[in-house]
Amino acid sequence: MVKKITRGIQVSVETQFRPEHSQLEENFYFFSYHITICNFTDYAVQLMRRHWVIIDSSGEYREVEGPGVVGQQPVLQPGELYAYQSSCTFRAPIGKMRGTYLFEKLNAREAFEVEIPEFIMVVPSLLN
Repeated sequence: MVKKITRGIQVSVETQFRPEHSQLEENFYFFSYHITICNFTDYAVQLMRRHWVIIDSSGEYREVEGPGVVGQQPVLQPGELYAYQSSCTFRAPIGKMRGTYLFEKLNAREAFEVEIPEFIMVVPSLLN
């Protein structure tokens, strides 16, 4: 698990290789990731947008940007957390992701970015 706190918002990421959805002989590697966002500030925030940078060991580079996460723009009150699961595919057995979330401080309508820490996804058999 990797964690990072930016402006009182903590982002934690756990990953898992999903062999049942992968096709190794066709260079198709499927990973899921679970993200938990905790609001350690004393004000309510709303997650407005996401921006991802996705790179695999074959050199493929992608960027993904859009509103919210998994179709939602959650509001987190002080002390609350929000968790979701998503997935990513690669053409190589090693890949990594990093990015940012754009949050809005609701009481001031002030936007700010929160860093998503870089996390690496590796087919477990490569670690033996």
